[in-house]
Amino acid sequence: MSDALANAVCQRCQARFAPAERIVNSNGELYHEHCFVCAQCFRPFPEGLFYEFEGRKYCEHDFQMLFAPCCGSCGEFIIGRVIKAMNNNWHPGCFRCELCDVELADLGFVKNAGRHLCRPCHNREKAKGLGKYVCQRCRLVIDEQPLMFRSDAYHPDHFSCTHCGKELTAEARELKGELYCLPCHDKMGVPICGACRRPIEGRVVNALGKQWHVEHFVCAKCEKPFLGHRHYEKKGLAYCETHYNQVSPGAEP
Repeated sequence: MSDALANAVCQRCQARFAPAERIVNSNGELYHEHCFVCAQCFRPFPEGLFYEFEGRKYCEHDFQMLFAPCCGSCGEFIIGRVIKAMNNNWHPGCFRCELCDVELADLGFVKNAGRHLCRPCHNREKAKGLGKYVCQRCRLVIDEQPLMFRSDAYHPDHFSCTHCGKELTAEARELKGELYCLPCHDKMGVPICGACRRPIEGRVVNALGKQWHVEHFVCAKCEKPFLGHRHYEKKGLAYCETHYNQVSPGAEP
């Protein structure tokens, strides 16, 4: 044992160390092995892991029992970042909007009838109570007469092209929740369904000189989607085999 350690004492019991004794060094503090234990249960720290509070060291279990808050959602102890809201404590991932389930930790929230809601949901609830609409662009309540587009409401000055800002008409196109004028939308090269006239963002069916959503390419007679099965064409229409034979008696598929 070096001269420096010969005069050292254990941080817990204040006794000296024996020459051949193993010593625990924790951030410059020295302990006998049997003294380096939890301040609550006096047991060694599992794998040397401990939590320190007001100068005392605790094993994880006792630290949680004594000091760690419980999450108001999952009921588990919270180690690390704590969200304090609505007279409770929460894990960041557990503090969510009670309507849409989006995480609120970094978005902020609004109290609404005892609930914690994200601002868009709060605005929708507020508008519902007032018999009004919420603008799909800014997510705020519309006090004046709303402009309606495919059952969605907009402030009149917010019904504009996302790309160029031009005021839109009923011929507006929607893509991934955003609105575009026809020229801007066409420049994006997004196919338009031949049935619903809405953009196709996923799988595309090319048939009859047009493009279709998979679920919208259907038999002209029974209206069942082909879903990749063979179709038969007659006079610009598509038919399943059964109904093709009905409209074209004696025809070979």
